[in-house]
Amino acid sequence: MTTFTDPYSSSRETTEGTVFSVTGGDWNELVTEIGATKEEHIVVNMGPQHPSTHGVLRLVLELEGETVTEVRCGIGYLHTGIEKNIEYRSWTQGVTFVTRMDYLSPLFNETAYCLATEKLLGITNDVPERASAIRVLMMELNRISSHMVALGTGALELGAITPMFFAFRERERVLDIFEMISGLRMNMAYIRPGGVQQDLPAGATQKIRETVKEMRKAFKDNATLLIGNSIWMKRTVGIGYLDLAGCTTLGITGPVLRSTGLPWDLRKTQPYCGYENYDFDVVTTDTCDVYGRFLIRMNELEQSLRIIEQACDKIDKLAGAPVMVADKKIAWPAQLAMGGDGLGNSLDHIREIMGTSMESLIHHFKLVTEGFRVPAGQVYAAVESPRGELGAHIVSDGGTRPYRMHFREPSFNNLQSTSAMCEGSMVADIIGAVASIDPVMGGVDR
Repeated sequence: MTTFTDPYSSSRETTEGTVFSVTGGDWNELVTEIGATKEEHIVVNMGPQHPSTHGVLRLVLELEGETVTEVRCGIGYLHTGIEKNIEYRSWTQGVTFVTRMDYLSPLFNETAYCLATEKLLGITNDVPERASAIRVLMMELNRISSHMVALGTGALELGAITPMFFAFRERERVLDIFEMISGLRMNMAYIRPGGVQQDLPAGATQKIRETVKEMRKAFKDNATLLIGNSIWMKRTVGIGYLDLAGCTTLGITGPVLRSTGLPWDLRKTQPYCGYENYDFDVVTTDTCDVYGRFLIRMNELEQSLRIIEQACDKIDKLAGAPVMVADKKIAWPAQLAMGGDGLGNSLDHIREIMGTSMESLIHHFKLVTEGFRVPAGQVYAAVESPRGELGAHIVSDGGTRPYRMHFREPSFNNLQSTSAMCEGSMVADIIGAVASIDPVMGGVDR
């Protein structure tokens, strides 16, 4: 047996095997030695840079000088077990879990889950039109708030601080609206199977219209600051290149796919919630790079504002219409009011089920304690989230809880493109490339 001695690494035998103690060495000698080897590749851990990846995404880089020869993404650090947890909750309770997956776009998670549940129940066409219009309104507001995080943090990572302030200023306006409507700013569990949690409060559409006018004007701040800016252009143009063939091979969707020129948007290609009745454009570029993805998100803001205005018009025309399906064996009570102990069923609803209708009281009790039954079968329903196609595949065994649920989460698929975008580029360009993917690890590690 050949033995060798390392002056910087002594060893000792233990019951668990050989243990090495590394004591270090002369750093200058080490650097000189690495520099003298022309073919030397260094493996390093990079980041975190993007605020969504702190401690939950590991980028392992193999470098040859400043050039990246290989990139590997390490995921799984934020595993929540949401998909498994839902198997032990009623169908309505599942909404409170899925809303926490991609926490920057909770309303899209809720909508995909509810559309799939409604498809299994066979009530897709029974969902009230006012409820569908409110869903569209809330999703487009959520698209704006999510894009604000993507644009603001992406600029910050590349050294532009002011766009971050502008973006989060506008995001606060949206979160204020969410709080006014649902009582919460994030993870609202507002969209429920059969409709929505509750109707809009009085004066909501007027407040939203005023906010839309303010945002339309304020969005120009970031556009003026960054579009055509020579420093911004050098950090984004031609960086993170991924063409259409690469996107289709890897299953990439959302702004990354549309930056190749393909106008694939489920709101147009596979409409849901009545999107076919709204007038808006699918934004594309043909640059296939970080700059193109930035432009797409900037321009999608205006399209969302257009949809929001149309949704407000529909909601106003449907004043007084129901926001939950009529079948009381499925419909979770949507007659809510703010009481001394917080948001809950309105006193009028309580008086009715407690004092005038024993059958209503029984249904209410069974609905809350046991939940409704969903016919056996399996379905897939998808929506266009800010990051791409978000789909829910749900299996029912005919019980009051999902038998199995799995989400097709766009961040999980889109992260595959990191290697294709970054290998062969400089280390500094990885930051912009990952930011343009806009991954949210809550959706990846569900």
